[in-house]
Amino acid sequence: MITFDLIVVFIVILFILISLYKEIIGATFAFVIAVVTLGFFGILTPREILNGFANEQLAVILLLLLLGDIIRQTAIVELLFDRIFKSAKSYRGFLSRMTLIIAGFSAFLNNTPLVAVMMPYVNNWCKKNDISPSKFLMPLSYAAILGGCATLIGTSTNLIVNGMVVDQTIIPGLESLNIFDFAFVGVPMIFIGFLYLLFFGEKLLPAKEDIIDEFTQNTREYLVEAEIRKTSQLIGKTIEEAGLRNLKGLFLVEIIRKSFKISSVKPNIILQQDDLLIFAGDTERITDMIDSELGLRLPSVGMLYKKKQTEVVEIVISHNSAMVHKTVKEIRFRAKFDAAVIAVHRNGERISGKIGEIIIKPGDVLLLFTGADFVSRSSHTLDFYFISKVKDFQKLEPYKIWTLLGGTVLVILLAAFKLVSLFMGLIVLIMILLALKIANPKELYKAIDYKLALIIAMSLALGTAMIKSGAAELFADSVISIFLPLGKVGLLFGIYLITAILAAYITNIAAVAIIFPISLTMAVNLNLPVMPFILVVSFAAAANFMTPIGYQTNLMVYGPGGYSFKDFFRVGFPLTIIYMFVTVTILSLLYFY
Repeated sequence: MITFDLIVVFIVILFILISLYKEIIGATFAFVIAVVTLGFFGILTPREILNGFANEQLAVILLLLLLGDIIRQTAIVELLFDRIFKSAKSYRGFLSRMTLIIAGFSAFLNNTPLVAVMMPYVNNWCKKNDISPSKFLMPLSYAAILGGCATLIGTSTNLIVNGMVVDQTIIPGLESLNIFDFAFVGVPMIFIGFLYLLFFGEKLLPAKEDIIDEFTQNTREYLVEAEIRKTSQLIGKTIEEAGLRNLKGLFLVEIIRKSFKISSVKPNIILQQDDLLIFAGDTERITDMIDSELGLRLPSVGMLYKKKQTEVVEIVISHNSAMVHKTVKEIRFRAKFDAAVIAVHRNGERISGKIGEIIIKPGDVLLLFTGADFVSRSSHTLDFYFISKVKDFQKLEPYKIWTLLGGTVLVILLAAFKLVSLFMGLIVLIMILLALKIANPKELYKAIDYKLALIIAMSLALGTAMIKSGAAELFADSVISIFLPLGKVGLLFGIYLITAILAAYITNIAAVAIIFPISLTMAVNLNLPVMPFILVVSFAAAANFMTPIGYQTNLMVYGPGGYSFKDFFRVGFPLTIIYMFVTVTILSLLYFY
């Protein structure tokens, strides 16, 4: 029976899907609007809306983020990586070590900071060995995803599903998932994924070379602006006379003169004082312009020119950055980070106009001209990650290193054997780290991703609304009618396909929030074991390889690797199909036969 509540829930779900796919508003605001609407119409009570903030799994996610940031701020991972990757000489040698090590770490640590730490190593190794970074950055992201799927704490997606398990009201008393419930599928897929990347990755992955003499689709083009100073020797000369048409590695895209934009730059245009020249070019050529004798200056740099300690670094904007949807000027880089944005690169999209007026998107690569305070000011930021520069990390005494590593392993083991809850173990460990001054309490709060916390709490409330309104049951009956003729295994395939598509093109959290209550309702209505219907949603949402927007680590490597959507689909689609068949086969054998 179609009720008013059911119609409202359906409209809200449709709003979330369209909003996230079209990027109309941010994910956080979309979920907030959706849940507030459900509350306004009385479908959710205030208590049900706020219940998500008291969910233990949400607290565990935030505590794991804090622990991951503490580890990132130390030299532990860097020291280990130095030893592991130093002796790697061949493509397969480096890829093998990177894939297995990152997957192993990602099973127990947040994968986003691991990828962030590893990216500069990939770039440096590729430069030394004359290999394109695009041969490694996508496998780096995939390795983190493969490892994260192997345990409950490896990815926030698994923890969100566990939070929904605890919150659901369909099956009273349904117990929380164990840390290694995911290992039966996750561990075999680490090795299958490793073999796939090792033997097929080299052929499928693109080689995005930075070709200086040709600006093709494979070039990582930055947009950079240079202003003609009053002392410039270029004033009064034509474009051709000034030699600006033949700059090696730079291409003059347009000229902004006062309030006019000259997009068709002809050779006979005469240059004037204060003209703003917009160039496209590669990293090295753009940095050369800082010391150019042509009488050009980068207006965004300003007083940073006069500082003694300066450096040019590359960063990539994170998926959940507070900078997204703001202009470069609104971000106020210089005031916040002692750095100026001198160039912008966006994959697959031509951008033009003044640097300050460019609206930032997730995955954008920025070139920064930095001052001496940049490292200290950016050490805890969640807004971006470094590509080509490894930050300076504090050195720790050996006993502190062992406390951090040993404490992390002990907490995981205690939780695995159900001697101490993961929540209490993490709280105690972080208190010890604070007491030993391994972590700074004044800086620790900066590592909390408040947007992620809000999205998770709202997604839990959305799941409750779907069950209360009967939407979950209606959707479940529809899916059952389509896939039941294929049997129990066919149902798992159906859930996996729907979840994977939603996760790839919307977000994995939205996919879990919508599909989990449907999947659980299907299991109950058909009187089948619930565990495979819970786990299949987790794996389908978390094992996200097909698109750069589907998972945060994919987005991190998207711009730096110079990839296109087609690249991700070509490499990620076969891996997604393999993951689906392995998941459904193992879950069916474990729980149906």
